[in-house]
Amino acid sequence: MYHGIINIYKEPGYTSHDVVARLRGILRQKKIGHTGTLDPDAEGVLPVCLGMGTRLCEAFAGETKTYEAVLLLGLVTDTQDTSGRVLADKSREAAFLTRDAAEEAVLSFAGGYEQIPPMYSALKVGGKKLYELARQGKEVERKPRHVEIPSISIEEMELPRVRIRVDCSKGTYIRTLCHDIGEKLGCGGCMEHLTRLRVGQFRAEDSLRLAAVEALRDEGRIAEKILSVEQVLSVYPALHTLPQGDKALHNGNPCFPGQIAAEAGREDMPGTSGRKAAEPADGARARMYDSQGVFAGVYEYRKDRGWWKPWKMFLSREEQPEGRQG
Repeated sequence: MYHGIINIYKEPGYTSHDVVARLRGILRQKKIGHTGTLDPDAEGVLPVCLGMGTRLCEAFAGETKTYEAVLLLGLVTDTQDTSGRVLADKSREAAFLTRDAAEEAVLSFAGGYEQIPPMYSALKVGGKKLYELARQGKEVERKPRHVEIPSISIEEMELPRVRIRVDCSKGTYIRTLCHDIGEKLGCGGCMEHLTRLRVGQFRAEDSLRLAAVEALRDEGRIAEKILSVEQVLSVYPALHTLPQGDKALHNGNPCFPGQIAAEAGREDMPGTSGRKAAEPADGARARMYDSQGVFAGVYEYRKDRGWWKPWKMFLSREEQPEGRQG
C-alpha cells in the first residue's frame, strides 16, 4: 500500500470522486481520499491522500488556494457559472462597460468580504445539502461567511470576459466571486471557466494527469511521485522527545515540555538544555519524533494545559518499539 500524497491534475469532465475511483484501480488500493472537491467542469490541482495520508484530508481542505477564472459579464445563472439556467441576460448593459470600471470592481474584492454561499453547493442547511434543495427548485436563506482574498489580479481583459487570478482562503467560492463582481458592476456575471493552480504547497506545474500516473505505475516508478506524510508536514518544525517521553509519544499521549528535547538553534520551542525557552503560541504545531528519530506524528501545543497534544498520529505498527503499551 502507498502512503502519502500524490498531486493530481484533474481534467474537465471528471468529478473529484471519479479521480479517486480511477486511482483506486490504477494503484490497486482502497484507502484513498481527495482533499477538497473541484466542480466537474473545472480543472487543476487535486491533492489525493493515500493510505495513512488520508488522515490529512481534512487538514488540506483548510489550505489556501490559487485559482485562475474566466469571468463572463452580462449573464446571470442559477449555478453562478455558464453550466446553469440563465436567469438574466444583461449583455446590453455589459456592452457599455469600460475597462477601467471592470478593473476597479475586480480589484475592490482584495481583502476580506462577506460571501453568501451559492445554492448549488454541498453545504448543509437543516441537514440537507443546498444543491439537493436547489434541484427541487427551492431556495433557502444562507448566512454570509467571511472569506479572505489576499490577492486578486487581472491576467487578461477582452470585455465581456475578464481572466482573473485569485489567492483565497478556505471556503471561498470563485463562482460566487464572479457573480458578486457582476452585481457590483450592475450587469451581472458568472464564471465561464475555472483552473485551480495551487492548494497549499501543491502546484499545477508539478501535478500528474491520470494517464501519466498509469504510465508511471507500469514503469514501476510511481513511488517517485508520492510525497511521504513526513515530507508534506515539513512545514512544521521538528521536536524530539527525551527517552523518558518516548512511551507517552508511542502511545499517542500528550507530552509535557520536560519530556521534550530543545531543538538546536530554536528559541521558540520548549526544552531541558539548561536555558529558558519561550513558550510556544497556543495552537502551534510541530512534527514529533522519539529519542531515536522515529517520526510519530504532529502535535499541537495547548497553552491552557501546558502540554503538547496529538493532532495527527502516523506511527505505523512496524515502527512501534517492542513493549509499547496500548
